Amino acid sequence: MKNHKPPRLLTPKEAADFLSVSGRTIKRLVSERNLPAVRVRNSMRFKLQDLEFYIERSRWS
Repeated sequence: MKNHKPPRLLTPKEAADFLSVSGRTIKRLVSERNLPAVRVRNSMRFKLQDLEFYIERSRWS
């Protein structure tokens, strides 16, 4: 039986730091449905793999 670790969830500040953008940009990306977010009670959280996927699909070339 495999031991599955739960995904690491980042706060909006951590997500913004990871993408080198502002917190406002993170909120805009979520509201435009360009970046998925997870709701934990009244808080917004982000999966690291979703942030990495956003980077990959946003390449210039």
